[in-house]
Amino acid sequence: MDVKVFATVFITIFLAELGDKTQLATLLFAADKEVNKWTVFLGASLALVACAGIGVLLGQYASQYINEKWLNLIAGGGFILVGAWTLWRA
Repeated sequence: MDVKVFATVFITIFLAELGDKTQLATLLFAADKEVNKWTVFLGASLALVACAGIGVLLGQYASQYINEKWLNLIAGGGFILVGAWTLWRA
């Protein structure tokens, strides 16, 4: 395992997920006094693992047809558009 890649992915995803809608939804589910917190944790964890798996599979598939440089440019452009749209709607 490449520890540098692992650390980069972990830190990037961890910071991206802090305070996002997924974390807030999980917080709200866990706030229910009648809900088992381990059930919320396991459900949220499995959902995130499934989403990450889909991302890895789509990334692997896309990389067979699109140059890595172009994938980075497309992803970066997408983030810029989402950020601009968010600022415009604010």
